Amino acid sequence: MAMDATGLSVLLGAGIGLVLSWTGAGGGVLAMPLLVFALGLSAQQAGPIGLTAVGVASAVGAGLGLREGIVRYRAAALIGGLGMLVAPVGVAVAQLLPSRPLLAAFALVLVWVARRMLWPLDPAEAEGREATPCQVNQLHGRLTWTSSCARALALTGVASGFLSGLLGVGGGFVIVPALLKHSDLDIRSVQATSLAVIALVAASSLGAAAWHGGLNGSIAGPFTLGATVALLAGRLVAARMPALHLQRAFAVTCLAVAAVLLARAAGWL
Repeated sequence: MAMDATGLSVLLGAGIGLVLSWTGAGGGVLAMPLLVFALGLSAQQAGPIGLTAVGVASAVGAGLGLREGIVRYRAAALIGGLGMLVAPVGVAVAQLLPSRPLLAAFALVLVWVARRMLWPLDPAEAEGREATPCQVNQLHGRLTWTSSCARALALTGVASGFLSGLLGVGGGFVIVPALLKHSDLDIRSVQATSLAVIALVAASSLGAAAWHGGLNGSIAGPFTLGATVALLAGRLVAARMPALHLQRAFAVTCLAVAAVLLARAAGWL
């Protein structure tokens, strides 16, 4: 007997929640193609649903990170605040574009994400980690704010916000690599801070999408439930799993999805 749309939505959401819990990014990147291919939605329909699930699950993960003291809330506020301002611009642009170009653009984003996951730091970048603009003060454990640090984080917020609105993603695929490049934060702090930003940016994008009447609640509800429960479960085992292997598997998945998206955008599927 075929699974109904509600059950399938829960399972698809669970996959997104696991990705978020293990990487702090990528949930929004995979949500739209999963919804497009598994449930037959258009890119414009799938984007707001993916944002709902990613936003709620990320908010839950960020809340847990705040309780553990690993979220850099001032950095998250700067990146997320600018992202929220810019995201509606991306949503407005998306409403003017047909589905196929959006799918092609999304495929290119996936290829870029895969590249960052496979090679998060090249040797030159690794040697320069000590000279990153955003440094943690070893005395009080907080970021030392400088103009170069603020500028790097601000540009990250603008980029993540616009792409969030345009492509219906949370922006973590921009935030995580940017924080790894521009700060000396440890990976757990980067992931938790990314989740906090994703929650803020997704809320802005979702509001704009709802204003345009593009949210299907009957699918968004189960999808969001699956993502949130899976994120909570994934956090329990994430610390025991090798991060490098997870990143490589995620990168391969991104490349596979990108190939299918490009084929569909070209009219081959």
